Amino acid sequence: MQISQDFLHAATINLLYAGIAILTFVILERLVYYVHLMSRRTRIAKAIATAMARDASHPLPELAPGRDVLTLSMQEYVAVQRKGAVTRSRIEDLSAALFLRVDGKVNRGLWILDTIVTAAPLLGLLGTILGIMDTFQALSAGGVSDPSAVSRGIGSALFATAIGIGTALYGLLGHNVLHRLGECITEDFKGFLLEATE
Repeated sequence: MQISQDFLHAATINLLYAGIAILTFVILERLVYYVHLMSRRTRIAKAIATAMARDASHPLPELAPGRDVLTLSMQEYVAVQRKGAVTRSRIEDLSAALFLRVDGKVNRGLWILDTIVTAAPLLGLLGTILGIMDTFQALSAGGVSDPSAVSRGIGSALFATAIGIGTALYGLLGHNVLHRLGECITEDFKGFLLEATE
């Protein structure tokens, strides 16, 4: 069974369209999640500021309940300190573990964007090569009777490169914006851990 280059050319373009759909889903999902975390971040910052104003030497905040990773991690951190008799090295280990947990949750899924950004131009180039091969095979079979048909074939082949580069640019922009927002959230969380340490 032989697969035609025309079929493979169409398959690469369809893969690029699927990549655009996946990029859009991941970008929107992460944006909604980050907006939610930013609202929780604001509540945690207010709770810490209130605790600092009350007693700067024991800044353990009273946190509103929540199911997000920031609130749960801060609640765990505060609860361990409230139990007392915890060594400084244990507190430092806990804060490092909580930071890694938050960082993992915040940056979850960004590898998908990175993978698509890397693969999209290569898929586009593959689609172009397959499209040009298909055009040349059609020329060799039927001769050059219509130059506009050759132009259409080459244009169709180059369309794959354009889609691949466009997909990569879209994914790169989304990845950079999300990466920066994620860094801001995790850096703020690190600051919260330091502020809430007795």
